[in-house]
Amino acid sequence: MASAFRLSLKPKVSDNMTHLMVDFSQERQMLQTLKFLPVPKAPEIDPIECLVADNSVTVAWKMPEEDNKIDHFMLEYRKTNFDGLPRVKDERCWETIDNIKGTEYTLSGLKFDSKYMNFRVRACNKAVAGEYSDPVTLETKALNFSLDNSSSHLNLKVEDTCVEWDPTGGKGQENKIKGKENKGRSGTPSPKRTSVGSRPPAVRGSRDRFTGESYTVLGDTAIESGQHYWEVKAQKDCKSYSVGVAYKTLGKFDQLGKTNTSWCIHVNNWLQNTFAAKHNNKVKALDITVPERIGVFCDFDGGQLSFYDANSKQLLYSFKTKFTQPVLPGFMVWCGGLSLSTGMQVPSAVRTLQKSENGMTGSASSLNIVTQ
Repeated sequence: MASAFRLSLKPKVSDNMTHLMVDFSQERQMLQTLKFLPVPKAPEIDPIECLVADNSVTVAWKMPEEDNKIDHFMLEYRKTNFDGLPRVKDERCWETIDNIKGTEYTLSGLKFDSKYMNFRVRACNKAVAGEYSDPVTLETKALNFSLDNSSSHLNLKVEDTCVEWDPTGGKGQENKIKGKENKGRSGTPSPKRTSVGSRPPAVRGSRDRFTGESYTVLGDTAIESGQHYWEVKAQKDCKSYSVGVAYKTLGKFDQLGKTNTSWCIHVNNWLQNTFAAKHNNKVKALDITVPERIGVFCDFDGGQLSFYDANSKQLLYSFKTKFTQPVLPGFMVWCGGLSLSTGMQVPSAVRTLQKSENGMTGSASSLNIVTQ
């Protein structure tokens, strides 16, 4: 029966599909409910409305025409040392801030370690992001410097923007170096070794190391013009430290504030607590609480060096003089450590206080001496 059944079934093929129909009703209904959104146009950044102040940047933009379908904006920025349009092979990548609901945004707490910053923005709706705006370049110039380890006192351990008292006086490091030099050395000196007398000078420093009781380190960048600002924070257990500026000619035995080539404020927490301004070995006691952070403002062209409470911007003391040479940031520390904050703009509050400072520096006239 099975064989006969197979013989009776003959397949029949036809291209006539009139008796079948594909049901597209659900798909048709879905397509009819779709809503198409236009791609947002590129926003326009308004450089006049942008603001750079207090290490913050506010970027403002607008749409070329009203678009109520926009959901949010995306802002991108990057640091650069090139003016004008961003370069294809720029050394830094774009950083993104997403989901901005308004038409301006403020980046705060920035370190201005580059001359400029590039900005661009694009609008987004629920479906797609639009084209980027034309990039805008804003100037973010500020003083950046590190500590000059090559000329610091051997009792100081220096790392970039930090300095700490080292009671071993660098002996551990010296012994380590000497150990490597003596390893495998025969009685006859190697002709390849350079004698101390003919040793080339350090790459970064062109001066001798501070020595004696001058536990000093200078910055590696000279100030020759303009207005600049940086901040200093001392360790809680720091027994003695000074913050100020000095000429490059400061002697290796000289202490900050004890010569006519340096100006500073000095904090002493050993035996008795003192807070004073120093210049040319003259001292002005300050009846003010020592702040947690000290802000230093240097107006080279105006001949002014001022110290502030970095948090409240209260004026601590001002020197009024005439700088006749480039100055270097200077620091002295004993039994403790200091950390620096550079790449900072002059705060707006400090700029505002400059007009009233002239009347407050009269009491310090005994320390304000023009040096050659």
